[in-house]
Amino acid sequence: MKLSSQPLGFLFVDVARLFRRSFEQALAEAGLGLTSGEARTLARCGRYKSVGGIRQAVLADVMSVEPMTLVGYLDRLEKAGLVGRFPDPSDRRAKLVRVLPKGEPVLRRVEEIGQKVRLSAIEGLSPDQIETLQDALEHICDRLSVYDAGK
Repeated sequence: MKLSSQPLGFLFVDVARLFRRSFEQALAEAGLGLTSGEARTLARCGRYKSVGGIRQAVLADVMSVEPMTLVGYLDRLEKAGLVGRFPDPSDRRAKLVRVLPKGEPVLRRVEEIGQKVRLSAIEGLSPDQIETLQDALEHICDRLSVYDAGK
């Protein structure tokens, strides 16, 4: 079967599954002692360093995990000293999650592993093909994000 004849939704699911498996394998080989969920949590937190952290509830939403699942990841990351949970100054009920100094080198390693997997996935594509793919995926995300707006 030609990939182009495969329904686009199935292709997205297959690509996501293969990306995740490749990342999990590379993560295990790196020997960081993190599960893929913990690594993804650390990486997501790293994306919010410049704004002082991310609310725990928002983090669960952007990761598409149940809040209790996220709590397990955060408990283990916090116990290892990689992240911390702090009161949100704008809402006492909420917690902000931040990468701690001890977590910075681990975060960099997780990001390197992710970059290695991404580069492997696009190997053999020309810069123009990569740009076209990126533009198309961003367009699709923008179009589908209207369904997230009601959350």
